[in-house]
Amino acid sequence: MGARTGQQYLDKINSMRPHVNIDGVVVSENIAEHPAFKNVARTYAKLFDLQHDPKYKDKLTYKSPTTGDPVNVSFLQPRTLEDLERRRAGIQVWAEYSNGFLGRTGDYMNSSLTALSSAKKWFEQADPVFGERIEAYYEQARENDWLATHTLIPPQVNRSVSGSEQLGGQLAARIVEERPDGIVIHGARMLATVAPIADELLVFPSTVLRGTPEDAPYSYAFAIQNDAPGLKYLCRSSLHNGGSHFDEPLASRYEEMDAVVAFDQVFVPNERIFMLGHPELCNNFYTDTGATALMTQQVVTRTIAKSEFFLGLATEISEAIGIDGFLHIQEALAELVVDVEIGKALMRSAEVDAKLNEWGMMTPHWPTLNAARNWYPKISQRFPQIIRMFCASGLMALPSEADLASDALADIELYLQGKSLTGPERVKLFRLAYDASITGFSSRQALYEYFFFGDPVRMAGALVSSYDKQPLQQRIRDFLERQD
Repeated sequence: MGARTGQQYLDKINSMRPHVNIDGVVVSENIAEHPAFKNVARTYAKLFDLQHDPKYKDKLTYKSPTTGDPVNVSFLQPRTLEDLERRRAGIQVWAEYSNGFLGRTGDYMNSSLTALSSAKKWFEQADPVFGERIEAYYEQARENDWLATHTLIPPQVNRSVSGSEQLGGQLAARIVEERPDGIVIHGARMLATVAPIADELLVFPSTVLRGTPEDAPYSYAFAIQNDAPGLKYLCRSSLHNGGSHFDEPLASRYEEMDAVVAFDQVFVPNERIFMLGHPELCNNFYTDTGATALMTQQVVTRTIAKSEFFLGLATEISEAIGIDGFLHIQEALAELVVDVEIGKALMRSAEVDAKLNEWGMMTPHWPTLNAARNWYPKISQRFPQIIRMFCASGLMALPSEADLASDALADIELYLQGKSLTGPERVKLFRLAYDASITGFSSRQALYEYFFFGDPVRMAGALVSSYDKQPLQQRIRDFLERQD
């Protein structure tokens, strides 16, 4: 089939029968028509449609090496710098269309599968069959243009012990039975973003395993279809309150659902199991295969687009209400400019310094990308603060779209106009600012970005541990020995 259209995606999602709990109701059919998922499903459908738009097709697709059909460029296994740049250009199209607000577009997990498939021989350390399976699954995902999400960590019950120890080991998703034809999984994991409208769920190693016999049931990597028997999603309430694109311009388009995943005796067939046992390999699943680097290339491309969105929004606001001449406003705008350019520079540097890894995949320079993923979660917290500072009390009493069609229109036109905008135009702009800085949607976005790769403090520790500081230390020692 190759690259799907939006309608093909929606038809597939609506034909599936997942078990989705939301607001006290179980939804199990026509998921893309449910109010909590309808709008974001159509945003995802638009991303699929862009693959067929003459303006973007060449950027978003390449010829499948097996069928010749156009497939998404995020499945391209990079062998050269040009391949890396081509991947990023395609990812950038989707990132800019969504202004960086969609954290689980298909190219994220596609990047993971692409790297894992390239590292087929790495899987063979455990068993040659695992390498064959990951390669076959990658090709299935590529040719069917699946939208996959993943689930990461054990539920938060007692954080003072490891996931495998919580509630005596009965909480986290674990293997409860090994059969000749597969395994049975029971327990829970979080946090599956966009899961209700995905085709596939990837369940890969997430936390550090100690390699003890007690950790064996948690040592696995597999994929499961989104409506597998026994697979259940427990969703939060939607952060889109039902408003129009005017009233909730971001939430009405980009409200990705988050869910806890419950595995109730879920059977996983052998062909979808990519690792079983081998906790030492599970701990290095992402780093040794290059998956982390390729996934982070996608993430940094997305966050650049998001930084650009906030710079554009802040500039529009400053000019609309005539505050662009104030020095403290210019200082904040300069901060956003610097953030955009640092993001671009880190991405470019990571690509230029890319090298082939031992599996033959051109891999972005990891120390640079690692710096980017440690930097962005913290600086991005400033974005909504800046928008709130610019708008101030202008965000406190905003009329709705319905007011524009009422007898309030004359007052809106008179009292809510801006320096360069009519009253209705200013209200529309400030509605966007409101959704980007004050609403539940914006707060979830800030939390999501802050913890995207995990606890920033632990990430910082990992960055320090992994960074090669010895040459710099030697320079200091050499300087202390100098006599001239």
